[in-house]
Amino acid sequence: MALQPIPDHLRAGLKIIFIGFNPSLRSGETGHHYANPNNRFWRVIHEAGLCPRLYRPEEDAELLEIGFGLTNIVARPTRSADEITREEYRHGRDLLREKLVRYRPRVACFVGKGVYEAFSHKSGIGWGAQEPSVVPGVVDFVAPSSSGLVRMKLEEIVEIYRELNKLI
Repeated sequence: MALQPIPDHLRAGLKIIFIGFNPSLRSGETGHHYANPNNRFWRVIHEAGLCPRLYRPEEDAELLEIGFGLTNIVARPTRSADEITREEYRHGRDLLREKLVRYRPRVACFVGKGVYEAFSHKSGIGWGAQEPSVVPGVVDFVAPSSSGLVRMKLEEIVEIYRELNKLI
C-alpha cells in the first residue's frame, strides 16, 4: 500500500509554521503530523509553553486555532530522511519558499538542523533565530528535531523551543 502525503495545516497570519523533514511512515498511515509514538513534538511544544494543553497527533489541524501551522520540506512519508532524493529536496525547497511567501508566518520553525540546511543551503548553524532569513520578514528559527532518535535530553530540547515564545 502506497502511503499518501499528509495534508499541510496552513493559513495566512500564523505565529509559527513548524517545518519537518517529511512524514514518518506512521504519519503516512494515520494522515497526521508527528504521529510516531517515539516522536516528542507534541510534548515538546506543550512543555515549552507554546500550547495551552498537550495535543495529540489526530488533533494536528487544531493548532491553526492557536496560530500554528504544520508542513514538511518533502511530503512523501519515509522510514528515514536519508531516503529523500535530491530532486525531492529541490522541489520541496521551492514549494516551501512559496508557502512562506504566501502565508507570511512570523516564524518559520525548522524542526531539525538538517531541515534548515536542506532549505537554506547553509551549514554550521546554531540553534535559534538565523540571520539573514531566507524569506524577508519571516524569522527563520532552528530547533532540534523532536524525533526519538535525537540524543539530546528532553529538557534541553524544550529549553530551545521556549525561545519561540519571545518571537511571537
